[in-house]
This record gives sequence, structure tokens and C-alpha cells, in this order.
Amino acid sequence: MAHMQVRLGPMRVGPHGLLQPIADGIKLLFKEDIIPERANKFLFVLAPVMTLVPALITFAVIPFGDKIKIFGYSIDLVITDINVGFLYIFAVSSLGVYGVVMAGWASNNKYSLLGGIRSSAQMISYELTLGLSLIGVVMLTGSLSLVDIVNAQAKIWNIILQPIGFFIYVTSAFAEVNRTPFDLPEAESELVAGYHTEYSSMKFAMFFMAEYANMITVSAIAVTFFLGGWQGPFLPPVVWFMLKLSGCLFFFIWIRSTYPRLRYDQLMHFGWKFLLPLSLFNILITGLVMVIKG
Repeated sequence: MAHMQVRLGPMRVGPHGLLQPIADGIKLLFKEDIIPERANKFLFVLAPVMTLVPALITFAVIPFGDKIKIFGYSIDLVITDINVGFLYIFAVSSLGVYGVVMAGWASNNKYSLLGGIRSSAQMISYELTLGLSLIGVVMLTGSLSLVDIVNAQAKIWNIILQPIGFFIYVTSAFAEVNRTPFDLPEAESELVAGYHTEYSSMKFAMFFMAEYANMITVSAIAVTFFLGGWQGPFLPPVVWFMLKLSGCLFFFIWIRSTYPRLRYDQLMHFGWKFLLPLSLFNILITGLVMVIKG
């Protein structure tokens, strides 16, 4: 981001600012942990945990690659392959919104409350289109297992077969993880810092860890559903997966560094009046094509 926006500040610590995250981590670790006097202390402490844990346990069903051999031992890079992996991802990831809403309400701060309310509307709205964008891939594959979805892309990636679904997924993912230009729940210009205004020290850090963990999760899902997963020539499967994942994360940062924030009414209108009908249209077209091809 510092390179993209020509900002020198973040590049001072280490070569090209590579040590800045370590400096920030140490700073947050030693900062005073403040809880507002009239806050609901139990929910105030629980909120960052409720935000971070669902973001991390989603990785349980992400297939990072095929089996590899290291020093004669076979290591399976699929942590667990369940036949409802698609449903597991959305069941778990949808719990993250509770942490954000809890943080806004428990802080006893009007700006935090507004951020929490915005978040509940935004994340629930875009979860709908996020799920619908992947239905076309599930229809083509005929399975809810993420390993089966990757194996079905051995000859052709789903981004070729589902370009509309991919566009809807990427747009919805930005809103789902509160990234620019859809970072309305934490709009500094309007809400100070939104739902985490009253948080400090490692509780504040946990919200940002959750945001970036969610960003990695939605990127991994994009790779799995649309970009062929670990499929690729010459290089080991896990290397292909990590290269594709890195490309998606670079795209997230690129957009973050480039575009301004939308207004909240534009965000909601875009989701309900454009993306939702488009996602239903994509499912209809996918079904028609499957019926015609027999």
C-alpha cells in the first residue's frame, strides 16, 4: 500500500516496511487495555473472540493441496474433507457478524452502536449474494465437497464457466469482510472507528486479525471454487494454491489502496437491486444450459 500510494511513513521500519507489522504487534501487546466504565464487560470481552474464532476455524475444510511426501512421510494437505464443506463454510463464517454487533452494543457508545447496526445490515445482505454466487459452481460439480469441486476443474476452471458468478462473489466478498470500498461499519470519517472505537490493546488487534483472516478465507474460497484450487502444471499443487491465494490477496490490497468509500445507501442498493437479481439470473442460466446439454 505504501508503494501504491507513494507513502514513505510505513516504509521506515525494515526494508520496504517489512518489520512494521512486528512493531505494531509489540506496541499493541504493551498498550493499556481499557474497558469503558458503563460497558457490558462480558460481551465487550467476548466480542473480539466471536469475531476471530469463526474466521480461523473456516480453514478446516479448505483443501490446500494434494498429498505430498517429506522425508518419506506422506502428508495430506486437506485437513478434513466433509461432504457438506460448502454449507460448513457459510454456517461458520456467518457467526462473525455477531461479534461485530456485540462489540457495537456492549461498548455503550453511539458511534460503536451505529457501526454495529451498519455491519449487521451489510454483512447479512451480502452473505446472501455471496452464497448464491457459488450455487452455479455447486450445480456444475454436483457435490458440496470442496475436494470434489477442485477435482472437477482438472480440465477447465470454473471462472471460465461461471464469469458472472465470479464477479458477484468478488464484489460480495469485499462487502462481507468490510474492505474498501465497502468498509462502512468502520467509516472513520463518520463513526470515528465504528464498532471498535472503544477497543484498545490486543482486543483491538483481534478485530484486525479477524479482518485479515477473513480476507484470506474468502480468497481461499475463490481459489477453490473458481481458480482451480491446487490444479496447475509443473509446480507442486500446494505451490499453485499459494500463488493463486497470494494473487487474490494482492488484488484485495490493490483495491484498498485505489478506490474511495461508497455511501451506505449506494452499498445497499447495489446489493439488493443489482447483485441479488444478477445472482438469481446466473443460477437460472446455469440451470438452462445444463438442461440443454442434457
